[in-house]
Formats: sequence, C-alpha cells, structure tokens
Amino acid sequence: MIFIVKQMTAKTTFYKLVLLRHGQSLWNKDNLFTGWKDIDLSTLGIQQAKDAGQILKKNKLCFDFAFCSVLKRSVNTLFYVLESMDIHNLPTKKSWKLNEKHYGALQGMNKDEARKKYGKDKVHMWRRSFDTPPPLLEKDVDFNLQQYSEIKNPVLGESLKDTQKRVLDFWHSDIAIQIKQNKTILIVAHGNSLRALMQYLEDLSEQKLLDLNIPTGEPILYTLDSQLKFIKSEYLK
Repeated sequence: MIFIVKQMTAKTTFYKLVLLRHGQSLWNKDNLFTGWKDIDLSTLGIQQAKDAGQILKKNKLCFDFAFCSVLKRSVNTLFYVLESMDIHNLPTKKSWKLNEKHYGALQGMNKDEARKKYGKDKVHMWRRSFDTPPPLLEKDVDFNLQQYSEIKNPVLGESLKDTQKRVLDFWHSDIAIQIKQNKTILIVAHGNSLRALMQYLEDLSEQKLLDLNIPTGEPILYTLDSQLKFIKSEYLK
C-alpha cells in the first residue's frame, strides 16, 4: 500500500519598512551639533532627498503611511522624497518622539571645537555610546510648547538610551500597529533616533552600535517577519 502525503506549508508574511535619515542640514554642512535645534536642509540636503525619492521609485516602493519627526529637516526631507516619487496625499504623522537625540549643551557647538575642549574620546562617547548623555543644558531654551506640549519635564540633554525609550514608545503605539495592518511604512528621522530603532530591530551589541553611522539621504529597506522580527536590511541603490 502506498501513502501519498501532501505537505502543507503555511504562507509566510513579510513586512517592508524603509528608514531614511534626513538630507544634509545647514548645521551638518557646518559640522555643528544640531540635536533638537530646528535647522533646515542645505541645498545638498534637498537634492539628497529628491535623489532618495528617485531611488525608492526605481525600486518600486509604494508606501501606505509615513512617519517623521517634528523638526523641519525631517519634515522637508519627506516632502521632497514624496514629490520626487510623484506621491500626493500620503497619510503622515509627525512626532517629537522621532526627533534627533537632544545634544544638551553641545547643541550649536562645532564638533572639532568640542573635541579640542573635551577630548576626542569623550566626544565620541557622547555621540555614539548607548547610555552616556552629553553635558546638559542648565535650563530649557527654544522650546516650542505646541510641538512639545505633552512633555511634562523640559529635556536638557539625552543619551541614546533616553532617545530609544521615546522612539520605542512610538514604535509600539503607532508604527508597529500600521505595519501589522500590512502597510508599507516610510520613516524619515535622524541619525540617532534611527540608530536607536535599528539597535532594537537588529538586537545590536553596544560595540556594533558604537560603530554604527547612518549617512544622510540613503534609504534602508528592512524586511521583517510576521512578528516584526528582523530578517534582513539593505541600502537601496
């Protein structure tokens, strides 16, 4: 007697997520710590955003929803990306929880001058480590109450750990919900808010996190499984 067994395989669900650091800002160009300072894009940054849109279009990415920070370099990057892709009226949500890490008293300081004042190793630790904050501001300045009305205590500086806490809060409350509805998501944010998210998604060690640098204007495509666990990532060309 011969038994014929038909093997049934469950359909595997994969989700697509694109992360994009904003284009070069005016303070990136001048080598200044920016943080929560609301600095706009440089001419190069605008072109980087448009080029990123063309890359996404060439790779046939079609988005259902977009997220960005409240800072204009992120907001305007998203605008130029979508304009370049000829996408209009894409549902979008802005949140301060996707802002860059707050660089405290370093904001507005030239990075080379900071290295001379504090030492190269210390500045590198403030920029790249997980739980060491920069020197804090003595008081809150340039704080837009409308944008940040839900914040109870003024933010005077943050470590990447602090940044990751708010980023992941927004990930679980807003972004992951959209992804699980089988929507393809674009997130336009900042070097450190994206580093915080990538560390979580890829479970990166602190050493790998220390070496992680995200270039401006280069889209990263993530593939996640049905539980939003990391499968792979790649820079799109």
